[in-house]
Order: sequence, then structure tokens, then C-alpha cells
Amino acid sequence: MEQKLEKFKQILAEVVDLNHASAVAGWDQQVYMPRGGAVDRGNILETLAAIAHKKFTSDEVGKLLEELKPYAETLEPDSDDACLIKRVAHDYDKETRVPSRWVADFARVTTLAQTAWEEAKTDNKFEVFQPHLEEVVKLRREYADFFKPYDHIYDPLLDDFEPGMKTVDVERIFNALRPQQVDLLKKIAAKPEIDDSFLHVPYSEQGQWDFGVEVITRFGFDWNRGRQDKSMHPFTTSFGVDDVRITTRFDPKRAASALFSTIHEGGHALYEQGISPTLRRTPLADGASMAVHESQSRMWENMVGRSKAFWKFFYPRLVEIFPQQLANVSMEQYYRGINKVEPSLIRVEADEATYNLHIMLRMELEIGLMEGKIQVKDLPEIWNSKMKEYLGIVPPDNREGVLQDVHWCGGAFGYFPTYALGNLVSAQIWEKLNQDIPNLEDQISQGKFDEMLGWLRSKIHRFGKKFESQDLVKRVTGSTITPEPYMRYLKTKYTEIYNL
Repeated sequence: MEQKLEKFKQILAEVVDLNHASAVAGWDQQVYMPRGGAVDRGNILETLAAIAHKKFTSDEVGKLLEELKPYAETLEPDSDDACLIKRVAHDYDKETRVPSRWVADFARVTTLAQTAWEEAKTDNKFEVFQPHLEEVVKLRREYADFFKPYDHIYDPLLDDFEPGMKTVDVERIFNALRPQQVDLLKKIAAKPEIDDSFLHVPYSEQGQWDFGVEVITRFGFDWNRGRQDKSMHPFTTSFGVDDVRITTRFDPKRAASALFSTIHEGGHALYEQGISPTLRRTPLADGASMAVHESQSRMWENMVGRSKAFWKFFYPRLVEIFPQQLANVSMEQYYRGINKVEPSLIRVEADEATYNLHIMLRMELEIGLMEGKIQVKDLPEIWNSKMKEYLGIVPPDNREGVLQDVHWCGGAFGYFPTYALGNLVSAQIWEKLNQDIPNLEDQISQGKFDEMLGWLRSKIHRFGKKFESQDLVKRVTGSTITPEPYMRYLKTKYTEIYNL
């Protein structure tokens, strides 16, 4: 059986290598590739995706799985090998339902859609992106059909990013969360507005870059195993446990944008860099799910990066880099400014109190598209009306509206809900983290993050994708995903800031 297991692992390693090669090409597409290279890049990614899919869904892998499943039952349930066989069995069942031709078409269509989206966003022309998005939606509906019968057409898509989670589960969580967040927003809206004008003056791009690098270096980001570049939309990608890439972006109108995108993506990268080397070249060398992944980025971005303790240490350094912009701004003013609650157009710039509403809006649109109740051509108008309904504001153009996110051009329907779920998980983990490290706030105020990172590595990072999200969250916090800790966190934080 050992020989069969080794053969199984060797095939999986080759599939992982092919997927990492695709990731390299995808990273380059968003960072360095000239716009005219889209067709050629699409062909490359189409070929790599087809080869990887055929290799993974081969009869040989299926036969080995059938032979190894009984063997897995004899192993310790939490062992790397038992978890590998279980996880691959789940993924194999999904991928064998999907024809290789579809996989290749999807890779090609989304590559072309990426370039079309970048052009459409730059030029504020939704019509440039529309036909590509229509193709993507068509393919995602076809994908869902491979998994009939399902409880909901959105379920197979959601499962790609949050295995085991159903649409009804997410809707139940969101329905419990929405009224509490709306009530909090109403209380905040009744209070005097916070002045954050100092954030909307020019800050040098290089200064922003340097400060962000200093911050995530102190967090523990390993520059020998990672790097940062610029892209239109910040993202994190991994080519292996020892090669993790992040990107950031700069907005002249929003001085804090680059910093918080660097911290956010740095949180993702710390997770990837913390995965156990024993999982290298296996499908387990990844995050447990996108919600768990997002819990890490949002924790570092918000619970650390927007905390008063964080700025006690870092604010003097920020003033040193930007003495003119912050000459008359106290640390308390800065802290309140970066935590200002205000309905905003851009999801990635949204404050913590409104962010989840952006996610609920997108999930509603995605479900409408998958059910056929919404047509792509109507998206700009529906988007604007939903923004008015959810947040009381209307985008001035499609660039700041329906074209703002990169996800749809990549076909990542089912991804958005994991952002809000990640917020909830981050609060659950944060409560447990503070229980286990009672002086955590003092450590942060001294710029010390070793114990926090070590705790996360021990409890979460090292396991990679060995456990499903609900299982992992329960192991760490004692509960499956629930909104209560997140609302406790928001209410405590904003009661102090706004004197509620």
C-alpha cells in the first residue's frame, strides 16, 4: 500500500506543479504582461489547465483513490496522509464531473475577460466587458449543471471556495447579521461626523510603499520567500510554500489604501508562508477555505492594523515619513480617521461597519445571475439601485460601481460570501487569541508580533487544507461560524470611537 500511496502523491505533485505554473502565468498577467498579450496568455493557461485536469481526473488516480480509501480508515484521522486522501476524494468527485474541454474553455475565456475588464475599468466602458462576462456567466451556469441535483444552483460554486457550506447556511448567517449591522449604522449616523480630511491629501507613493513594507516585515513576512509588486487589484498568490507573492495598489485620493491593502495581502501571505513544509507539492498546501484565509487577512488589517495599540507603536514612524501631511494630526485623530464609518462606493476601502453590506449586495447579484433572474446587460443599473438600497449612495460611473472588482472576470462566482464569513471567523479567532495571550494588546503597542504569529501558525496555518473550515474554526474557537463575536467586536470598538 505504501507504493500505491507514493504513486498517488507523485501524480498529485505533478498536478500541483502544473497549477503553480498556471499561477505564475496568472500573476505575471496582472503585474507585468502587456495588454496585447492576452490571447497568447489565454492559450498558455488553457493548455496548462487542460493538462492538469486530465492528469488529476485520470482513471489511474480514481483507481488509486478507491484502493487508498480503506487504508485511510486505518490511519490517525488527523494525519497528513488520511487528510490528503479524504480531501482529494472530495476534489476528485467534483472534478471528474467537469469535462476537460470545459476547463480549457474556462481558462481561455477568463483570461480574455481579465484583459477586457482592465480596459473597461480604465476607460469606464462596461460594454467592453459585457460580452466577456456573459460568456463567463454562461460557463459558470454550465458548471453548476454538472452537479445536479443540487439544493441551489449557487451551491456548487460556493463549495469551490467554502467546501461543505451551502447557500442556505450563508443566507441564514447573513440574515442574522444584516439587521444588527444596520442598527449599528443608524446609531453611528446620528453622531457627529469624524474629520478624516488629512487622509485625502497627496502622500508620496514611495513613502506609502516603504511604510507598508516596514509594517509587514515586523509582522513576520519572510522576504526571502515572498515579494510585493503593484497591480490594478491587490491579490495574493502562491507558487509553493516558499514562494508567496502579494501586490498592492496606490490611490492618490486615499492615502491609507496602499497601507491597508499591503497589510491585508500580507495577512494572506503569512498564512501561506506558515503552511507546514510536510504538505509541499500536495493539494493540502493551501488555505482551509477562503473564509479562513480571509479571516487571517482581515484580522491583520483591521483588528491589528486599525487598532489603537498598533498606532501607538507605528504612528511616530508614519509621521517621520509624512511630516508635512501629519504635522497637525494627533495619533488619536489619525486612529479615529482611519476608523471613520461612512457608506462608500468601493468595497476594498469600506469601513468595518459597512463592509459586509457590500458583500451581501454582490452575493444577491451573483445568485440572480445564476438563477437567470438578472441579465448581464442590466448589471450596471441593478448595481446602482442596490447600492442606493443597501448603502444610500449611487456610483458616479461604472468604474466605481459594477466594474470595481476583479472577481467576475476570473469566474469566481461564490467567492464574495467568503469575505464576510472571513470577517466573522476573524472575530471568533481574535477572541480566542486574546484569551490565550492576555497581554496581546501590550505586545502590539510595542511592535511585537512573534507570539501572535506563533499562535496562528500553531493553531491554523500549519494545517493548510487538512480540515474543512467549519471543523477548523470549531477546533480553534469551540464553535462553528457565528456572527455574535463579530458584532461584539464592532459594538465595543465603535461605542468607544463614536460615544454610542
